[in-house]
Amino acid sequence: MLLIPAIDLKDGHCVRLIQGDMDQSTIFSEDPAAMARSWVNKGARRLHLVDLNGAFAGKPKNEAAIRRILAEVGNEVDVQLGGGIRDLDTIERYLDAGLRYVIIGTAAVKNPGFLQDACTAFGGHIIVGLDAKDGKVATDGWSKLTGHEVVDLGKKFQDYGVESIIYTDIGRDGMLSGINIEATVRLAQALTIPVIASGGLSNMADIDALCSVEDEGVQGVICGRSIYSGDLDFEAAQTRADELNG
Repeated sequence: MLLIPAIDLKDGHCVRLIQGDMDQSTIFSEDPAAMARSWVNKGARRLHLVDLNGAFAGKPKNEAAIRRILAEVGNEVDVQLGGGIRDLDTIERYLDAGLRYVIIGTAAVKNPGFLQDACTAFGGHIIVGLDAKDGKVATDGWSKLTGHEVVDLGKKFQDYGVESIIYTDIGRDGMLSGINIEATVRLAQALTIPVIASGGLSNMADIDALCSVEDEGVQGVICGRSIYSGDLDFEAAQTRADELNG
């Protein structure tokens, strides 16, 4: 079970939002590269970066900070990035800089042809982020709810050749209310590619619950507010996951 610390970037700083609201952000570090280093030193084997400004602008906005993170830890752990990635040139530029995985979210739903092209050009490097509420997929920084069912889109994108899917329950994100295990497992069972859980991770009980369903296809979990607030000790949690699942 991969525990993947999230580093959300806004105006070059490491922040956390509540429910995706750019106006409700808490700055946790002025130096995202140092934050990345600290998580790696605590045992992280993958990092999850989000260009928040980019997600809302539809193009990269925190590239300088991302490149500093890659220079700091990119040779030691896999780094994945989402937010504002809308064209193949951007993907190529980030992969050349040392990024391991590119996460496509809104663009995958709105422009599936782009996702197909990305999977063809950069096989093994494309992850889709599906953000959902009550089983329906949301786009545009969670501001628009579509009529698409998560499982239906997951199957479609799996056929395109995506590496894995990050499933976020946006009703829980940043709320420390617990992972939506049931919905995550339902998606994982419907697919043959791995699913990464996201949204609401709060304590060690969540880690235990996730480890119990790893065999269903749940590969990991994005760790956000809980590891910054101290509600969850990241190092202890990763050790626990390793002990439970080897």
